[in-house]
Amino acid sequence: MADKVKPNPNEATTHDAQLAAENIASGEEKAPKVDFEADYAAAQQFSVGEIDGTTEGTTATVPQHEVPEAEEETIEAKPTGNPDDYLELAKEVGGSQTEGVSNVSDDLVKQAIKKGQPKK
Repeated sequence: MADKVKPNPNEATTHDAQLAAENIASGEEKAPKVDFEADYAAAQQFSVGEIDGTTEGTTATVPQHEVPEAEEETIEAKPTGNPDDYLELAKEVGGSQTEGVSNVSDDLVKQAIKKGQPKK
C-alpha cells in the first residue's frame, strides 16, 4: 500500500528538504509515493547474499581460530605497615625526570608570605 508524503516546510531539517517541501506544497513538484511494504521486501532480498545458501558461505563465517575464555585474575595488595616501602615509592615518584623539581625551605616560605602582604 502506497502512502502519500505530506511534507511540512517548518519541520524540514535541512535547507534542501525545506525547499522540496515548499515546492511540493505549492504544486511545482509532485509528492513522492512511498510503499513501505515493497521497500521492506526489496531490502530483505539484499540482506542475504548468494554465498549464504551454500556450504562455502557456512565455512566462510565460521571462526578459524579458537578463542579462549577470559580468565579472571584477582590481585590483592597486602598491607605491610613498613614505612620503608612508602619511602621507596616516594623516592621513585619524586625523582622523576619529567616532573618539576622544587626545594621549599623555611626562608622561601617566609619570602612568599612577605610578598603576599598588602602594602601599607
